[in-house]
Parts: sequence; structure tokens; C-alpha cells
Amino acid sequence: QVQLVESGGGLVQPGGSLRLSCAASGRIFSLSSMAWHRQAPGKQRELVASITSCGSPAYLDSVKGRFTISRDNAKNTVYLQMGSLKPEDTAVYYCNAAVSTRPGSWVNDYWGQGTQVTVSS
Repeated sequence: QVQLVESGGGLVQPGGSLRLSCAASGRIFSLSSMAWHRQAPGKQRELVASITSCGSPAYLDSVKGRFTISRDNAKNTVYLQMGSLKPEDTAVYYCNAAVSTRPGSWVNDYWGQGTQVTVSS
């Protein structure tokens, strides 16, 4: 089994910064892409940022220039540095990883439990 544990959420004022972390553990043979999604109340979950195993990032247009995704492959950890935060960034942020648990096996998606980010004055 594979577990993803997020940390770093909280309450921040508009214009502030937060750094989210997500550590993967368990039966991991290889980690492919990792990503952050978010879901605001009454809205669908959306992909915020993703990063390949080689470190190539991609971003939701509304966060480009404000958020940075990175990963530490030695620690099986992905980060989301969020800056210039806006009230519309308020959501539960979920970590997602594509994991192979043994050589030659299918890659499956795993999700963390989510961490709340609230941007408010």
C-alpha cells in the first residue's frame, strides 16, 4: 500500500505565502508524475500543478507566476510553493501521485487526505 501525507496548509492573508509538502511512503517501486489539485466549496476539483519524474512542471493558468511545484525524488516528496495568494485560492489542496509498486506493474493513482488553505484577511 502507498500513503500520501500532506502538510503545510493553514490560514494566510491575501498576498501571503504558504508551502505545501506531500510525502509518499509505503510500497513504492517508482514514482511517475506528481501533482497538486484543489477543490473549493461548491466547485469541481481542479489540477493546479503537476511535475514529471524528470522535473518538468505544468500549471493552471490562474496560478502561473505565483505557484511553483518541485519534487525531491530521494525523499519521494512533492512541494507546492504558493505566493501572492488570493482569496480565490482558498480550497482543500490534494496531493496525487502515479505509483508503480513493483517492476512491470501498472501505474496507479494515489491521493492524499487533503490540507485546507484559507486566504482571508
